[in-house]
Amino acid sequence: MDLTYTPEEEEFRARLREWLGRVLPTLPPKPSPGDWPARRAYDLGWQRRLYDAGYAEVHWEGSPSVRLIFLEETEKAGAPYVGAGFVGLLHAGPTIAAEGTAQQRARWLPPILRGDEVWCQGFSEPDAGSDLAALRTRACRDGDDYVVSGSKIWTSHAEVADWCELLVRTDPEAPKHRGISWLAMPMDAPGITVRPLRTLAGSAEFAEVFLDEVRVPVANRVGDENDGWRVTMVTLSFERGTAFVGEVVACRRVLRELAVEARKNGRWDDPVLRRRLGRLNAEFRALWRLTQWNVSEAELTGGVPGVGGSVFKLRYSHARQELYDAAADVLGPESLDLDRPWVLDRLSSLSYTIAAGTSQIQRNIVAERILGLPKGR
Repeated sequence: MDLTYTPEEEEFRARLREWLGRVLPTLPPKPSPGDWPARRAYDLGWQRRLYDAGYAEVHWEGSPSVRLIFLEETEKAGAPYVGAGFVGLLHAGPTIAAEGTAQQRARWLPPILRGDEVWCQGFSEPDAGSDLAALRTRACRDGDDYVVSGSKIWTSHAEVADWCELLVRTDPEAPKHRGISWLAMPMDAPGITVRPLRTLAGSAEFAEVFLDEVRVPVANRVGDENDGWRVTMVTLSFERGTAFVGEVVACRRVLRELAVEARKNGRWDDPVLRRRLGRLNAEFRALWRLTQWNVSEAELTGGVPGVGGSVFKLRYSHARQELYDAAADVLGPESLDLDRPWVLDRLSSLSYTIAAGTSQIQRNIVAERILGLPKGR
């Protein structure tokens, strides 16, 4: 497994780094975290800059290694995160690129790359828990449309989205994994109600979505009818395999900042804390190597990350929580001050063992698909 970069990839890194150094100082101030319409405009404005400079295509046209370099360098430079565009760029877009028809790719991929449209993710449901395949949102065929009724929860950026990657049950009589279809639903269709949800950290990037006989064209189905679970596994492989790359880089930066802060406030004298930070440093170095391995594997399998993404997601979720628990140790009583660095990150880290597939589900995937253990009954 080759974890080194080619001369061409290193040239791409140097060119990107130079461009970021010129462009980032010219960006306008970031809007308030709670103003999602303004954040949408800001995030899509950044995506348009990437598009005009020829860097937007790396998400689908570039090799997995080039995507890795892009995510690494933009995070290191402090460039804006994909923000409101993350579902389109990191989940729905790669899925459509891998599984969509030529017409679907032509319709949906350019607007995502240009920063014209935002996508949200309509997967989770209130009564399904960690069992995504237990979804009950129904889609009944009526001529050239599906008529969709049901509800979704934790729908990322639904309040500012143009499209939704939606999982629906098209055959209620089939075994639960075989009666699912993957649809692209326009968020301005009649019958859609969006109710924002406020998180523990005070943000509202999630929403409940209620669907009352929403008509979605059959032409908006990606993959065959009732083959949506397989298509969903492609989506989740991107979500768990490469979508967290920038966050690993950010966590390594936070770890260095914590060491600096501990030296300033005297907490560095605690040998237990030093050992903890040292172990986390080794943990995130290993996670970065695992990311490179997953990317290298993806290059051998047509660009789609494999089940190694579940290994990464499982360990990264817990490592991130441990990192921000260590941040609380460094801050001491100030860890209760929401205006201090890392405090809100600690609150948001609590969700990582649930988001993008719970740790329990990831353990099942590792056990069954990597270790070959029998499925539970």
